[in-house]
Amino acid sequence: MQTLRDLDVFQLAADTGSLSAAARRLDMTPAAASMALKRLETDLGVSLFLRSTRSLRLTDEGRVYLEHCRQALQLLADGREAALTGSAALRGLLQLSVPSDLGRNVVLPWLDRFQEDHPDLQLRLLLTDRLADIYRQPVDLALRYGTLPDSSLVALPVAPEHRRILCASPAYIARHGFPETPADLVRHNCLTYLLGDYVHDRWRFFRDGDESTVQVSGNRTSDDGDAVRRWAIAGQGVAYKSSLDVAHDLIAGRLVRLCPDWGGEPAPLSLLCASRRRISPVVQALRGYLAERCAALLSAIPDMG
Repeated sequence: MQTLRDLDVFQLAADTGSLSAAARRLDMTPAAASMALKRLETDLGVSLFLRSTRSLRLTDEGRVYLEHCRQALQLLADGREAALTGSAALRGLLQLSVPSDLGRNVVLPWLDRFQEDHPDLQLRLLLTDRLADIYRQPVDLALRYGTLPDSSLVALPVAPEHRRILCASPAYIARHGFPETPADLVRHNCLTYLLGDYVHDRWRFFRDGDESTVQVSGNRTSDDGDAVRRWAIAGQGVAYKSSLDVAHDLIAGRLVRLCPDWGGEPAPLSLLCASRRRISPVVQALRGYLAERCAALLSAIPDMG
């Protein structure tokens, strides 16, 4: 088991470019991680990294060994998964990061039911719109919209055909009318979302192979998706939200879909993890469960056909 731990240290150090980051991810001290790496290099008789005070870079021998290391760890993970698949009980600690709006208003009750079905499972939930660094933070999985931000991550599809949707409250529509086309949004107060330093104020729409991109503006911007949703419900403006985030509001009539002839930009929902060997039976069960729930909720939204 010590040798496997040493391999874990080596692979994570290579993936993150930092021995300290690998130690944090494995809940080890930096000294223990350094010792593990030295032990592995001594056993092999080669140096795996070129080290400096600011960087950690693979040697030629390290690059060759890394590929074999990945294969070995993957085979062991596959064997463990095969041994556990026959057991109905899911147990252990699941550390999950979820966007704030989706987490609070949609996924939270789903996770309650998932834990009821698997009472031996412990959950640590991080609600944030920023993409969790699953190498450096104590997170196993991140549920996120959009395309894969890091090629070293593994994306497990949950709602691959999911899109954004344009919506506003009945009160706002009564005061300002319906935009007939996306181009009409320039005359409306649009509620924008801020992620880091980027304001999402260029909204894209699609119809019959055509694309329309509109530069929108408004008097309210937030880095919290739930705040944008609440502003829309309160009649403060037009929102361009992920369909799942506003599904319950559309079903209940708190929000109304606008420009239904135009499809919103793709926002596929996926579970992200650091490597395939971390796709445990718990992760597989959660992915399947969330995929079923998302499909059922999306199919219940009015005017989505």
